[in-house]
Amino acid sequence: MSKPQDSVRIIKKYPNRRLYDSHTSSHVTLADIRRLVQEEEPFQVVDAKTGEDLTRSILLQIIQEAESDGDPIFSSDMLKNIIRFYGPFQGVLGSYLEESIQSVIDIQAQAGMQSSKAWAEYMHSQVPMMQELMRQYVEQSRNLYLNTQNMFGLFGGFPGGGSDPNDPKKGDKE
Repeated sequence: MSKPQDSVRIIKKYPNRRLYDSHTSSHVTLADIRRLVQEEEPFQVVDAKTGEDLTRSILLQIIQEAESDGDPIFSSDMLKNIIRFYGPFQGVLGSYLEESIQSVIDIQAQAGMQSSKAWAEYMHSQVPMMQELMRQYVEQSRNLYLNTQNMFGLFGGFPGGGSDPNDPKKGDKE
């Protein structure tokens, strides 16, 4: 019986930037790797010389290519906000994004949608409702976070985070 590690397809990246699939003994493109992702085929991209794992780097290249074509998922504002989260809140955002995407995948699986085209058509018709639900969820999450910070007395001057006696806007309202 083979180990699960043996079933992982190894893609080697050479210094000339070419990718070689050791499973099919052929060169592959980023589009081919994207197809492996979509087909949920386990793979790993490694540097041919050092053996270093380059999978994340290649996946980011695929996302960058996809973002350049057609209608991007990430707006400039969203990318700026993601960049701002690197540092102390990096793990929180990473977990949130991963769980949110997994929720969408779970919903898709539960709905029994076999065709990605049917799913795409369904989601397209649901976009306004989903956007509003996500907006409400993000707003609730934000309020919960800010209330938690205020409750523990952290970040007293956090924008929108409650009562700061030195807040000049508060004086204007009274």
